[in-house]
Amino acid sequence: MSEDRGHLSTEAVDPRSARLDRLDTHAALELFSRCDQEAAQAVAAAREALAAAVELVATQLARGGRLIYVGAGTSGRLGALDASECPPTFHCDPALVRFCIAGGMRALTQAVEGAEDDREGGARDLAELAPRAEDAVVGISAGGTTPYVHGALAEARRRGAATLFLACVPAEQVSAEADVDVRLETGPEPLAGSTRLKAGTATKMALNALSTLVMARLGKVHGNLMVDLDTSANVKLTDRATRILMQLTELEREAAERLLELAGGRVKTAVVMQRLDLDRRAAEARLDAAGGVLRHALELPGRSTPHS
Repeated sequence: MSEDRGHLSTEAVDPRSARLDRLDTHAALELFSRCDQEAAQAVAAAREALAAAVELVATQLARGGRLIYVGAGTSGRLGALDASECPPTFHCDPALVRFCIAGGMRALTQAVEGAEDDREGGARDLAELAPRAEDAVVGISAGGTTPYVHGALAEARRRGAATLFLACVPAEQVSAEADVDVRLETGPEPLAGSTRLKAGTATKMALNALSTLVMARLGKVHGNLMVDLDTSANVKLTDRATRILMQLTELEREAAERLLELAGGRVKTAVVMQRLDLDRRAAEARLDAAGGVLRHALELPGRSTPHS
């Protein structure tokens, strides 16, 4: 006999959408808009737990660890998406943020439904990444019950890694063993049980905040600017880097382009070169001494800068 998951809030039926197949398009879109707002409210309500998640992950990565997402279906794909977007956004090593998804890489583009029930598979897939005590493993499960995710988290705990759990149901409905437990209580879906909707939206929002704020703690953000992006990736990012450099140095575009080239395409290096009148090698040494944090590099004793 299959497990009865009817008690989960993500499986409940929302009476507001009972006539979804008969609503006119404008009314249906208004309903979906209200549901999206509820997803955002669920993320806001989880602020304290999310703050703890940011601090824990940032601490682990500062120790030389990695962020590893684990999930199945939509949850796994959202983890994979966030992991994939970190290197171009923050110019971090692709090995810094990893993911495991039930069903493997094939599950990124097509459903591999039975894989989520494989608890041992979750432990095995995570073990292949050789998690260490310095790592942070985030298990993502909208309904909170995914065996694959719980198996991976158990393996992470066994190896001494920090663990985080992110689900869209209350803890009293599904418990979890993790150092930080984040609950985005999104409630019933407009299409009953389809957690790619409100739960998926809330999960994406939470992961956006988690990875961005962690990278900010690691010095890959200056103010609200991407100062550690990969300018070699494409023309768009080269343009963005140039404009960021213009903003931080007050140079005209042509001069900023020349400086960025001299700095090997690295925005932080270029800023330190310009603001402190240093050559590339000295600027890189200063950034290394500051742990790669631009603000700290500009404030180290030895040179002064008029800009904030």
